Amino acid sequence: MSAIVLILLAIAIFVGAYLTYGKYLAKTWGIDPSKTTPAHSMEDGVDYVAAKAPVLMGHHFSSIAGAGPINGPIQAAFFGWVPCFLWIVIGGIFFGAVQDFGSIFVSIRHEGKSLGEVIEDTMGRKCRVLFTVFAWLVLLLVVAAFADIVANSFTGSEANGSVATSSLLFIPLAIAFGFFVYRKNVPMAIASVIGVIGLALSVALGIMFPIVGIPKMGWLAIVFVYIIIASVAPVWILLQPRDYLSSFLLYFMMIAAVVGIIGANPSIQTPAFVGFEVNGNFIFPTLFITIACGAISGFHSLIGSGTTSKQLDNEKDALMIGYGSMLIECVLAVISLIAIGTLSADGSQAFVKEAMGLEAISPTVIFGKAISSFFATMGFGEVAVNVTYTIICLAVSCFCLTSLDTATRLGRFMFQELFATNKNGEKNILSNMYVATIITVICAFVLCLAGYTKVWPLFGACNQLVAVPAFLAIATYLKKIGKNNKMLYIPIVFMSIATLTSLVLTFKKNLTGILGGELDGTAMFTNVLQDIIIIPIVILAVILIVEGSKVLWGKKEA
Repeated sequence: MSAIVLILLAIAIFVGAYLTYGKYLAKTWGIDPSKTTPAHSMEDGVDYVAAKAPVLMGHHFSSIAGAGPINGPIQAAFFGWVPCFLWIVIGGIFFGAVQDFGSIFVSIRHEGKSLGEVIEDTMGRKCRVLFTVFAWLVLLLVVAAFADIVANSFTGSEANGSVATSSLLFIPLAIAFGFFVYRKNVPMAIASVIGVIGLALSVALGIMFPIVGIPKMGWLAIVFVYIIIASVAPVWILLQPRDYLSSFLLYFMMIAAVVGIIGANPSIQTPAFVGFEVNGNFIFPTLFITIACGAISGFHSLIGSGTTSKQLDNEKDALMIGYGSMLIECVLAVISLIAIGTLSADGSQAFVKEAMGLEAISPTVIFGKAISSFFATMGFGEVAVNVTYTIICLAVSCFCLTSLDTATRLGRFMFQELFATNKNGEKNILSNMYVATIITVICAFVLCLAGYTKVWPLFGACNQLVAVPAFLAIATYLKKIGKNNKMLYIPIVFMSIATLTSLVLTFKKNLTGILGGELDGTAMFTNVLQDIIIIPIVILAVILIVEGSKVLWGKKEA
C-alpha cells in the first residue's frame, strides 16, 4: 500500500467531513453567531477571556493533541493497518469530532461551565456529583502521568536537555506575546511572525545549550511549581499565547511528515489485516481503547467544556475549533499509522527495535525515526535529518507539557465546582481558586511519587469512559431544547459497551492472576489495586448510563 495514497485519501475524507457533516451539525444544533458567549458576558480577566480564533485554535489543538494520536495507532498497529485506519476515520468523524464540538457547544450555553453543570441541568445533581468526582480523579491521573513524562523528557541525555531549555524559553516568549497582543494591541499577523521567529530561536538555543545535570526529582519539583502558577495565572498571559505558539511546532511536524511521505513515497509493510485476535488481544475492545486521541478521547470533552468554552469569542468558531481540531488530530493519527507501517513488517514495536538496533523504544522514537528517515531517502544530509528528529521529539514533549498545565487547570475547575457553595449557600473555602489548585496538585504529586504506573493501564478505558457521560450531556441538552440528537445514540451505546467490556476483561484477568497464586508481591498488589478501582468505576458508569437513558428514552424529563 502506498503511503501517499493513504495520507491523501485521509486528508480528502476529513476535509469533506468538515464541510458536510460538521456544518450539518452546526446547523442542526443551532449555532448562532449573534449570541454573546461567556467569554464576553462573564469576562473576569483570569479564566473568562475572549481569544482570537487562531489563538484559541492553537490552545485547544495543543491541549488535545499531546502524545495520544502518536502513541495509539503505533501501539495498535499489530492488528493491521486497515482496522486502525477505519477506526481513525469513522471514529474521528462520527465520534471524536462530534464529542469535541458538542462539549464546547453545551458548555457555552451553560455560562462556560463544565459538563458536570450541564449534567446537573439535564440529569440531576446526583449525576453531576458522580461525574465531577470521576472526572477529577481521571485528571489527577493525567497530571501525575504527564508530569512524570515531562520530567523524564527533560532528564538525562543532551537531547533531553535541549528539550528542557527550549521548553523553558517558551514561557517568557509566551508571556511577551500575550502582553503585546492583549495589552499593546499589536496586530496578530505581526505578533505571530515575531513569535514564530522567537519559537525557532528557542529551539535553536535549546539544541546549542542543553540543560543537563538536574535529576528527575529536581525537574518534577520544577514542573509541579510551574503548573501551580499556570493553573491560576490569567489565560491571556500564559496559557493562550504559549499554546498558540507551541501549536506551530505541531503544524510544522505534521507538514514535514506529509512532505516527507510525498517526497519519499514509502510503502506500508504492515499487513492490511492480521486477525480478530492477536497474541491474546481481541480487536474488540482493544483497538477502540488503544487508539484513543486519534479517534475519540473523553479527555477532549473536559478541555472543550473546561478552558476552551471560556475563551470562545463567537459561537461560529466552535465548529472550527471543536470539530476541525479533532479532524486535524485524526490526520496526525494516520501519519503515525504510516510511520509504524513503513518501519514494521508485522506492526509491532519489537520488530522496529530489533531492525533499527535501538536500545530504547517508544512510539515517539518510532514516529521521529520514521519521519526523519523519509528525508534521508529524499537525499537530505545527516544534519537536516537529525534536526528533524530532534524537533519532532521536542514537539511531542512540548505538547505533553501543554496537556499537563491544561489538565491541572481543569482539575482546579472541577474541584471548585464540586464545592461551589456550602449548606447555607455561602462560598465554600474549598471553592477558592488557590485552595482548589493546591489540593489538586498535591494529590497528583503524591500519586506521581506513589507510582501512578500501577493504575495507568486503566487510564485508556477510563479516558474513553468519560466520553459516555459527555455524549449523554450533549444528547440530553439537545433533547431539552428540542434539537435533533439521534446522531449521538450510536456513539453512546458503542462507547458504553467498549469501555465497560475493557474494564470487565481487565478485572477478570487480574482476578485470575490473584487466584492463581503465581504472582510476586508487586504484581499481586497491582492486580488487587486495579480491581478495587475498577469496581466503583463500573458502578459509577452504570448509574450515569441508566440515568441518562431515562432522560433520553424514558419518562424522566431533561
